[in-house]
Amino acid sequence: MAKKQDKKITMEDLAGMVQRGFGSMDDKFHKIDECFDGIGERFNEVENNLRIFSENNTREHEDIKLRLGNVAHRFELVELEKRVDVLEKKTGVKNK
Repeated sequence: MAKKQDKKITMEDLAGMVQRGFGSMDDKFHKIDECFDGIGERFNEVENNLRIFSENNTREHEDIKLRLGNVAHRFELVELEKRVDVLEKKTGVKNK
């Protein structure tokens, strides 16, 4: 086999390599741009969904607070039952 001869790189060869390198980078950047197309719209959609969720969550939380605000707590009921038992015993009224 013959030994490969070293080829000298000319300025034109180097310019062509650089041009091809930049050309492939342009293609890569174009593909990246395509990947990001529509992300702004998707972000706005997610942001809107989060806002709606937050508003609904706040409304439901307020509804729960309103309903529970008028409910006697268990410890209060137990205390009242004890007091009623004492009063019933003192007055002779029987518990139904």
